[in-house]
Amino acid sequence: MRVVFVHGACVRDGWWWWHRMTGLLEERGMASVAPALPSCGEAGAPGGAGGPGLTEDVGAVRQVLQDSDEPTIVVAHSYGGIVTAAAAADVGTVRHLLLISSYLPEVGQSLSDFGDGTPAPFLDIDTNAGTFGVRPELLVGTFLQDCDDDAQSQAADHLARQSVQVIGEPVGAAAWKDVPSTYLVCTRDAGTPVRLQREFARRAGHVVELDAGHHPFLSQPFAVRDLLLRL
Repeated sequence: MRVVFVHGACVRDGWWWWHRMTGLLEERGMASVAPALPSCGEAGAPGGAGGPGLTEDVGAVRQVLQDSDEPTIVVAHSYGGIVTAAAAADVGTVRHLLLISSYLPEVGQSLSDFGDGTPAPFLDIDTNAGTFGVRPELLVGTFLQDCDDDAQSQAADHLARQSVQVIGEPVGAAAWKDVPSTYLVCTRDAGTPVRLQREFARRAGHVVELDAGHHPFLSQPFAVRDLLLRL
């Protein structure tokens, strides 16, 4: 079994965000990969107005999924659930979706459908550049409050400005309707409200709740590893 990790919004270097998981999975014989998302300025793609958006992110993840005939679990975090909904559709090797504090869209929905029309207080939007990002001074308190000092001190080096195009682009497929899925609700998440997570979780086949913040794979990697092994 192979694991494909799809990271969330406004970050880069998926290998770092998931690095506490990779070794634990390797111990159990499971390889993993974290595709680069072009909308976050990864894969050599410039971000911002006119740059890559959700379509390119979907294409990058889908290519990785199709590059192997190994049975695969896709682990999607936050915005990664938007990408995965389309990228994993009709890919026969995908056996399960693990959605962590993740958006879970219906066909035709976009990230903008899940807000109240105003930017979240922890985001900085540059309309001239066509990008948005996490305010560094709010990073730890919002997303990493239950993580150790090492994770908190290093995370800012792996933030990214992301193209605002991803906010309004609708998804063209909803893989979770056809692929077995588990939703991990993070009950101490100050970024994605627990109420919203539980609404999304109703769409998943199975629901697990964990007393964790937005990044349980950094704060409680063994718990996430054990959940993966049970899928």
